Amino acid sequence: MSLVVSDLVIEIDGRHVVDGISFEVADGERFGLIGESGSGKSLTALAVMGLLPEQATVRGSIRWDGAELIGMPDRQLAELRGDEIGMVFQEPRTALNPIRTVGRQIAESVRIHERLGRRDARLRAVAEAARVLLPDPESIVDRYPHQLSGGQRQRVAIAAALACRPRLLIADEPTTALDVTIQADILRLLLSLVEEQGMSLLFITHDLAVLSQIATHGIVLEHGRIAESAPVSTLLSAPSSPVTQALLRDATATLWRPDDSTEGGRPI
Repeated sequence: MSLVVSDLVIEIDGRHVVDGISFEVADGERFGLIGESGSGKSLTALAVMGLLPEQATVRGSIRWDGAELIGMPDRQLAELRGDEIGMVFQEPRTALNPIRTVGRQIAESVRIHERLGRRDARLRAVAEAARVLLPDPESIVDRYPHQLSGGQRQRVAIAAALACRPRLLIADEPTTALDVTIQADILRLLLSLVEEQGMSLLFITHDLAVLSQIATHGIVLEHGRIAESAPVSTLLSAPSSPVTQALLRDATATLWRPDDSTEGGRPI
């Protein structure tokens, strides 16, 4: 079992924003955290990465391959980030550095973890840009984030997160800021890369329709607590909690329809 979260509690300003949640992500599993805004799903991801805000306190256990991440020294956590655990954030415009070329940002983790020189790092950036299907990769790595479209920036963020071939990818609402057509392209890209690499995926979203495309099991969060845990196919066909039922009503108004066939948690 790669990632095991047990009785996780996150407190900010005296308020429990995550309150005793537990889940496991096995090797190669595509697992989803879903909930409305403020449910605690993004804070859970930040806790795994050791990136919670300074005013947050955290209790419980987050174990990666048996090693406890809560309380782990920053230097050790930094060695895991990008190398063993990668993360794609919700808004690439803010996640990417506006004054650095996208090539430098794609190659940053490999320069740190694999100690590549500048020339080899640029070659690696071009290869990673091609891997995420960015157009004209040799040219695009010399551009800046503001020169790219929203979908291209998110592809850059995915390339940067996967450059070191991590075993676990955390994707936090990676398609929310994109229109529906680009959203579908990014989801297909993520799924193909996850399957190609055989890595685990922790996918975070507020949209059950999106979750149905990419995850096989999910937990539904409400006010920092688990409202429901089930295979995604069950969340779609027989949701038991009111919050999941509400998410399903929203989903049927977007990408997913009740008469869709599902296999492995996603429409076919």
